[in-house]
Amino acid sequence: MTNDPNQHQAAAVENAAAGRGGLSQEELDALVASSDTGGRGATGGVGTFLTIVALAWSLFQLWIASPIPFMVGWGVFNDTESRSIHLAFAIFLAFAAFPATRTKFQLGLGVIVPVVLAFLFMTGAKDSTATWWIPLVAIGVIGAVVLGSPKDRIPVWEWALAVIGAMAALYLFVYYRDISSRVGAPILQDFVVAVIGLMLLLEATRRALGPALMIVATVFLVYTVLGPMMPSIIAHKGNSLSEIVNHQWITTEGVFGIALGVSAGFVFLFVLFGSLLDRAGAGNYFIQVAFSLMGHMKGGPAKAAVVSSAMTGLISGSSIANVVTTGTFTIPLMKKVGFSSEKAGAVEVASSVNGQIMPPVMGAAAFLMVEYVGIPYFDVVKHAFLPAVISYIALVYIVHLEALKAGMEGLPRAYVPKPIVQRLIGMAFTIAAICAISFAVYYGMGWIRPAFPNTAGYIVFAFLVLVYIGLLRIASKEEPLELDDPNAPVTALPLPGPTIRSGLHFILPVVVLVWALMVDRLSPGLSAFWATTFMIFILVTQRPLMAAMRGGADLGASIKEGFADLIDGLVTGARNMIGIGIATATAGIIVGAVSQTGVGSALADVVEVLSGGNILAILFLTAILSLILGMGLPTTANYIVVSALLAPVIVTLGQQNGLIVPLIAVHLFVFYFGIMADVTPPVGLASFAAAAVSGGDPIKTGVVAFFYSLRTAALPFLFIFNTELLLIDVSMGQGIFVFIVATIAMLLFAAATQGWFLAKNRIYETVALLLIAFTLFRPGFWMDMVSPPYSEEAPTNIAAAALATPVGEDLRIRVAGVNDLGDPIEFVAIVGITDGATGEERLANAGLAFRTDGDTMIIDDVAYDSAASNAGLDWDQEVLRVLRPVGQPSKYLMFIPALLLLGFVVFLQRGRNARASRKTATA
Repeated sequence: MTNDPNQHQAAAVENAAAGRGGLSQEELDALVASSDTGGRGATGGVGTFLTIVALAWSLFQLWIASPIPFMVGWGVFNDTESRSIHLAFAIFLAFAAFPATRTKFQLGLGVIVPVVLAFLFMTGAKDSTATWWIPLVAIGVIGAVVLGSPKDRIPVWEWALAVIGAMAALYLFVYYRDISSRVGAPILQDFVVAVIGLMLLLEATRRALGPALMIVATVFLVYTVLGPMMPSIIAHKGNSLSEIVNHQWITTEGVFGIALGVSAGFVFLFVLFGSLLDRAGAGNYFIQVAFSLMGHMKGGPAKAAVVSSAMTGLISGSSIANVVTTGTFTIPLMKKVGFSSEKAGAVEVASSVNGQIMPPVMGAAAFLMVEYVGIPYFDVVKHAFLPAVISYIALVYIVHLEALKAGMEGLPRAYVPKPIVQRLIGMAFTIAAICAISFAVYYGMGWIRPAFPNTAGYIVFAFLVLVYIGLLRIASKEEPLELDDPNAPVTALPLPGPTIRSGLHFILPVVVLVWALMVDRLSPGLSAFWATTFMIFILVTQRPLMAAMRGGADLGASIKEGFADLIDGLVTGARNMIGIGIATATAGIIVGAVSQTGVGSALADVVEVLSGGNILAILFLTAILSLILGMGLPTTANYIVVSALLAPVIVTLGQQNGLIVPLIAVHLFVFYFGIMADVTPPVGLASFAAAAVSGGDPIKTGVVAFFYSLRTAALPFLFIFNTELLLIDVSMGQGIFVFIVATIAMLLFAAATQGWFLAKNRIYETVALLLIAFTLFRPGFWMDMVSPPYSEEAPTNIAAAALATPVGEDLRIRVAGVNDLGDPIEFVAIVGITDGATGEERLANAGLAFRTDGDTMIIDDVAYDSAASNAGLDWDQEVLRVLRPVGQPSKYLMFIPALLLLGFVVFLQRGRNARASRKTATA
């Protein structure tokens, strides 16, 4: 068999297209490597050297995340320095691990982009500095691309690209003090390094991530230089090479901006944590547990695939790796119980891609949202949790519906189940025991910290070690978990009890992570460091301790295997980060161009023209753009680009249309549609990976997976208009109520889109189910039509409207004025009303004073830092409309007709099922 990973990938896709499955593990590993970790199969001394570099990267990231540098007073790096070193590792490994492809399109891009960049940089130089060296840089990059790139070794010119690219990235670290003394005034040395760095970063992007992100970043650089030549609506003055160099490379506004900082500070450690956890055997454990618990149900293997992918998604940031990791086991078993190749692959794709919306990692987006939205990490997880859980529950239900359609059965159990009453009692006892343990740990920790302030950490670690040894003791009494051959005959599922007990110790590092994030409220980076440290301890010790407990094993060999697992996990974690590190750096070019050119405000005008100011049309345009960009961009880069371009646009235009959209809702909206691109044909990479395993057609797999994922596409529109789904401003009781209602609504939506509820849907039943689901999600939509929530008052009656508004309620004021640039603007301001004897007094308490000009009401003054000022109101704005809140019946009354309609659909379908049963019985 050939050692060429790219040939493995080509064979995998060819087999998938030809309908042949059964790929070897080597081919599947190559498929993941070619897209995630680097497809070059260097061996010998070169392979060892690359392993050492990847290991050094992981150790460096652990070092800067730990408190040790501050304790010893050495090795402390500021944010800019750590980002510089982080990118140096990523660029070096990108050129070393990812060979340049030789397709004509890729080769053409590798030649054209350096030429375009050289022309742009020389144009932007405007004779302010020597430019003769710029074409030489372009020629060097083009030469390295044209010379080609062997798949089994690294030629001299690629070593040169790797070293020079790493040195360009390290420039900010080495010359940090010099650069800080000349900010805004780059010298020739800065020009040379920045131009080389940008060209090599884009070439590394092409190798590691494909052409899409490279093209998008290049387009934004073109726009930065050629701004005066653009259409008038998006034109700008244009930026010189000096400005580009300073903004994109020398400062932290572009490449070394927030996105790369998040990659260096948070994301690496979480990816490393997942890699170590998987290397310890947690991935296999999650799959086996899911099958032992759900394999006996209708379509059981598919349901187990959903659950195991959800659990794997907790530790994996890659949908493709998730597909291949769990899919090699789940897809053949799904086919065995009756799923077609395309449907089996689609279930795996839909569940694996959904792993990226599942907190706490969310494919690295959670940490970016912390920086971009400016809210604590705990709040990001809280807002993202409910939609992710609802989406997974709906996917399990979709699988159930598919099993009902085809009359599938589950796999045979390994035991005779207990009566339902005993099972319920056992479940209640288990829940009570978990709650008791949780309370004991929570309040015990609360007592330890103040009682032993200096040694609390050591006491907690000792407690964790004792629990770990106890769980290992329990696991040692069970048979070791081995991933069975899914193509072999299945006689029975594994027993749930022994399967669960065999790996309970894998849950401890996750508990440490969640505790540090959610209870102690440590930073994401420090939380991941402590969880990763404990994971390293487990990885090194679990084999020798298990061997000692079971007896008869070679203790020395077990210790060696433990350290080998650790090194392999550290190396794999670093290689998994190559693409993310490159993506965040290149996305920084785009973010830098947006901030440098002001294209964001211009884009708002474009979107407003295209949408006619309609917020729903704006959301559809954003969703489509996210899908288009996501077809070629990795999820992280797609989120960075779309959130930088369109998130502010949605917020601004929403406000102008009277819809106050929380920023976190907008960011989750663009993120959800970004991950949908991994599913959507014709480029959905996860669909191609699943088809390579299943032997199905990749395009058909992608189409089916897209329909399975419609629930994920519907959720963002719903939580934009109903922010209760994101647990914004709701109590615990309200949150539970919202969860139950939203879950039922999503299940009905899934039943409608799948064409099956209790029986095959008639068209009118599908429409009814969609209507019921929408009503449960947004009952206020119908109630507002029946009983409007606001009464419109004349602008001159604003004082009377303020007096009639209950204290604590909001008065909506639509005004016309000019923005900071002097352009006319209209928007709706929401002003909270406080107590006051008269309407004028209440308005004054809100910071507002008015004057009349005939029939026109003008804002005469706005108090600084008042409620009115914070709502965006300013003096000389004209009041166009005043909306006063009025009493309205509870929106939940709309559930009554919705549930009656649901009962009617149930009555119709049960009647059809009963008639079909009688007809079958008589036949």
